[in-house]
Amino acid sequence: MKLVSKSKEREGNRLAQHASGDKRFKILEVFMKKFQFRQDALIEMLHKAQELFGFLDEDLLFFISFHLKLPPSRVYGVATFYHFFTLKPQGRHTCVVCLGTACYVKGADRVMSSLEASLGIKAGETTPDKNISLLTARCIGACGIAPAVVFDGSVVPRTTPEAALLKTKQWLEP
Repeated sequence: MKLVSKSKEREGNRLAQHASGDKRFKILEVFMKKFQFRQDALIEMLHKAQELFGFLDEDLLFFISFHLKLPPSRVYGVATFYHFFTLKPQGRHTCVVCLGTACYVKGADRVMSSLEASLGIKAGETTPDKNISLLTARCIGACGIAPAVVFDGSVVPRTTPEAALLKTKQWLEP
């Protein structure tokens, strides 16, 4: 019989108690049960968790890790590998600049630089007023319309720095 260290046992109890206090954790737990807590359903669990909470914070990743009996490093690795998942709360609007080869060659770096300067934030950050999140993607699969930028889920083809600035300024107006 393998003994569990006291610290791991306390951590597990903390996660289980945390889950009972918020109905979203209960919903996630029921969802995991539907998949029989299968480790190969990790991506589905992360999608559901992000749908429920809006982003994947450290406690949520530990909760999933505990229930799927996976190392936290594996859960974190999957969450950070895929572009869709976010570990921080997002702004009301999202701007995703594709930095894949085709987009980069056609000027995505200039689009990104102009947005960073205008918004006063770096890629991966959200404006202090929580209005706009500026993100990057390795590739969105729209190479034929490079440089592509995704504004609130809508792909805009052949985006210039000026067009990107115009769109984000519309978001800033009341």
